[in-house]
Amino acid sequence: MVTPEKTKILIVDDDPGHLISIKTIIGSWGYTVETADDGTSAVDTVTSTPVDLILMDVRMTTMSGIEALKQIKAYNPAIPVIIMTAYSSIGSAVEALKAGAYDYLVKPLDFEVLKLTIERAGEHAGLKEENRALKEHLRADYDIANIIGRSQPMKKLLEMMSMVAPSEATVLITGESGTGKELIARSLHFNSPRKDKPLVVVNCAAITETLLESELFGHERGAFTGAERRREGHFMKANHGTIFLDEIGETSSTMQAKLLRVLQEKEIQRVGGEETLKVDVRIIAATNRDLESEVAEGRFREDLFYRLNVMPLHMPPLRERREDIPILAQHFLKTFARKNRKTVKGVVPLAMDMLINYDWPGNVRELENAIERAVILLTGEYISEKHLPLSVTERYADPDSQPSGEATIMDGTHSMDDIEKKAIMAALRASNGNKAEAARRLGISRKTLHNKLKIYNIGF
Repeated sequence: MVTPEKTKILIVDDDPGHLISIKTIIGSWGYTVETADDGTSAVDTVTSTPVDLILMDVRMTTMSGIEALKQIKAYNPAIPVIIMTAYSSIGSAVEALKAGAYDYLVKPLDFEVLKLTIERAGEHAGLKEENRALKEHLRADYDIANIIGRSQPMKKLLEMMSMVAPSEATVLITGESGTGKELIARSLHFNSPRKDKPLVVVNCAAITETLLESELFGHERGAFTGAERRREGHFMKANHGTIFLDEIGETSSTMQAKLLRVLQEKEIQRVGGEETLKVDVRIIAATNRDLESEVAEGRFREDLFYRLNVMPLHMPPLRERREDIPILAQHFLKTFARKNRKTVKGVVPLAMDMLINYDWPGNVRELENAIERAVILLTGEYISEKHLPLSVTERYADPDSQPSGEATIMDGTHSMDDIEKKAIMAALRASNGNKAEAARRLGISRKTLHNKLKIYNIGF
């Protein structure tokens, strides 16, 4: 709902009596009102003063309402403009709507209708602003520069993404489950020229083969039992935008042939239809399978593979980017602490060392779940090993499962100080004595690390 006291309305009319009358009435509803007596003054006002809504007559002497509307929309298309017109000028009102007017009202004005139209126009403008803000927020979330990763494999990936995103090239993202392939796809879209157009995500593995064709290409009424009306598929929904086909390696040979045609011809056919429809869609696909091996074994079409693999991007598993684990853990920690309304200051060194040395078969998704679990179980301010899943702590307790020189004995004969000291020394060895890197691995500040080194008399 529009808040009158926060809304400034510009009334434009070259009839002084009518202008004063409308100003008085709209002002009595609590709105702030500005006035202009011709189109030229209206344009000047808009370009020099913030205005939330405009109520403007069509017929004016120096500049018509239509011409003023065009200039105002060219300056700021977001401002709603309501046109006032006489019965004899309905044609001008239609022209105004084509030029971008929000609505038109016929003189003499019905003030109840006027009030309702102003409220609706304000709500419409508010929704547009909300939508714009949401899009800006999404772009910030998926900005390539904001993707977490300082490890060498991630640096190479992000560098490649920066070059690929602005292009129109088809992209094939590979990587194990849980590595974040959808994040990469979304980032490519929101950093491309298509960012203001739709992004449609389809999980090919989650839809049965019989339904997948209809979901992707749409269907005509009566195409199959239950098809009571025509339905547009995901490709048409993504027209001029991007479609992300996740788990494309799970599709059947029949579906692969149909996807190949889309890539080659840029056209689709609805199920049960004969009409060929052109589509302008950028395709990003992802798989956790080795498609080259699938091609060699005859389970995936070679021609489709080469069409998809124009720009290959590989998302490394978490065990190959251990340097990123502390940063990811801290990111998830902040997210879930806020979500669960808890104050969490960090992760104790031993727990962080456990996180770093665990292999994470479920990758980033498994790490995220582990941190969420830890935050939920936490009653204090720091996450310790007792808050972590058994799969993480159990492996860490076995010296044979540790990287060389990084085992920590947890047999109950060592104090927490001993264990913490061992964790700090392991982190320093793993970072070749680099204290800043060791602090990142442990999830603590450099100052805290320096204090711990003094306490434990560690001479690195």
